[in-house]
Amino acid sequence: MCQVEEEYHDQLECAAVPSVSKKCVKCKEATAAVVIKAGDAYCRECFKEYFIHKFRAVLGKNRIIFPAEKVLLAVSGGPSSCSMLRQVQEGLSQNAHNKLRFLPGIVYIDEGGAIGQSVEERQRTVAELHAVFKATGFPFHIVPLEQVLDLPTSVLATGPSASERPASAYKAAVDHFIQSSSSSCLTPPEQKEPSLPDVQEPHTQLLQQLMVSAKTLTAKEDLLNTLRQHLLVHTARTEGYSKLMLGDNCTRLAVKLLTNVSLGRGAQLAQDTGFSDSRYGDIILVRPMRDYSAKEIGLYNHLFNVPSVFNPSLETKTSEKASIQRLTEGFVTRLQADFPSTVSIIYRTSEKLQTACKSSSTGDHGDRCLLCMCALDTAVDQASAFNMTLISEQLSQIKSSGNTNTELPRPNPAQFVPESNAPTGQCCSSGGKEDCGRAASGGGCCSSAKVTETPNLKSLLCYSCKLTVKDMSSPDHLPLYILSEAQRRQRRSHMREEISEFLLDDGDDGD
Repeated sequence: MCQVEEEYHDQLECAAVPSVSKKCVKCKEATAAVVIKAGDAYCRECFKEYFIHKFRAVLGKNRIIFPAEKVLLAVSGGPSSCSMLRQVQEGLSQNAHNKLRFLPGIVYIDEGGAIGQSVEERQRTVAELHAVFKATGFPFHIVPLEQVLDLPTSVLATGPSASERPASAYKAAVDHFIQSSSSSCLTPPEQKEPSLPDVQEPHTQLLQQLMVSAKTLTAKEDLLNTLRQHLLVHTARTEGYSKLMLGDNCTRLAVKLLTNVSLGRGAQLAQDTGFSDSRYGDIILVRPMRDYSAKEIGLYNHLFNVPSVFNPSLETKTSEKASIQRLTEGFVTRLQADFPSTVSIIYRTSEKLQTACKSSSTGDHGDRCLLCMCALDTAVDQASAFNMTLISEQLSQIKSSGNTNTELPRPNPAQFVPESNAPTGQCCSSGGKEDCGRAASGGGCCSSAKVTETPNLKSLLCYSCKLTVKDMSSPDHLPLYILSEAQRRQRRSHMREEISEFLLDDGDDGD
């Protein structure tokens, strides 16, 4: 026991703290600067080489982007997308080892209006990103989210997808590119200085009303993600790009996988988390950062001064239980702190998942969800969990209305009320120049019974998107292009039902 008069003549010794090797595990010479995980300590130069090699290897392995192809980089200003921009910028430099061979462009979606930012805050953020984009020398586009209100209905239609090319086609394209580039240098086309987007106040108010109509933060985030993706695809199509490169990293995709399972998007996991996503046909979404963890990206950006701009989101300053997305992120983050292999296990599991639904890249437009454009997962057997959910919902409605009738109608997800866009008193076909055929039967034109109601979206949505719309106060707040496409699909489905007896089934033989 210690005494007051006790004297310590011997020098105190510090206990040795166990640490990782101070030498780089690759070159074995330089001092380690970063530790990715236990046992993986890299020096500065080896870590940079490792980071760059992983990015170019994943592009070379999949061989989706061909030489001289236009690729649009979706940059939000965050660490992951800005790191992706730096990798493309270094890959196109003259002294690159495995030089990239595509033509990049940049797009930034300004979502300040959806989260309630002031005009000054939005202009300050756009100005900072404008300086970052201008330094790269790539053509860039700054698009406010308010433009989603003016999109055409063609956004919800798949474009003509390019036929699958054989493996030898990629090598032939590379050889042709090398021969042609010997005389000319591959440089992005010159673009005049883009002006900052001018956002009208009425459009901002309509966008805010749309976001406020979603009652829960979970529905707001899901709706915002859908609108952002529609605007990105439309920008890529109008500007002539065939690939859209996203900055989703491994940590983000692990959280997204568990979130999608919780939201009922299990049938769409392969498309939402895979390397490539061809749901839009002519525009293929690519995720080259999916092999990087958030820690690796943060270390690389810190060591090599990669600029990034902080953008607040709907989740900023919210509690952990505010939404399913936020709760899942907190769960994965805490689990990753105690078990470092958590994210990699979830991520590797996503690579093995496949869906039994028909691929949305080959299905008809009517077989796709109106919002997410994935294959509908509601065409299931009667003895399924989905139909049991419909029956339970109908029972709840009957009980709340006080109806004592015990007879319960069969759940029919495809039930709808057909509507017409033709003006009242005018025939719906050919702008009124021809008769639609109903007048001859004595029932009058179909436009005479037009009802100004919001189309029934239940039969046009997948299970997850149906829950999102259900959490909205009214579907009337959805953008006009979504409601117009819903009416068009319903009229087409109604017409198909009318002529169904004259159509041949797929299994009939043409005798």
